Amino acid sequence: MTQWIDTVAFDDIDDEDVTRFDHDGRTFAIYRVDDAVYASDGLCMHEHVHLSDGFVMDHVIECPKHNGRFDIRDGRPLCAPVCEKLRTYPAKVEGGRILIEV
Repeated sequence: MTQWIDTVAFDDIDDEDVTRFDHDGRTFAIYRVDDAVYASDGLCMHEHVHLSDGFVMDHVIECPKHNGRFDIRDGRPLCAPVCEKLRTYPAKVEGGRILIEV
């Protein structure tokens, strides 16, 4: 069963930035780009590094460890060393808060 989870305030994330959100033993990355919001698993699959420590530009998150890149809209890998798709989640803004569906 899926449910919408309240994560962080929309204004707490700058444009082209990412923040970490932990819930129920899992880590997520919450992104804001051009006032749109996105969410993914919070760990890079290559070395299990927190993506919230990475760099966001346009719709791309760069892993802080080996510079692998993912498209945050659909999770597809964009360059080595990552080759596996990053799991993404629906995200929306309601009442100034970012919600993700898990």
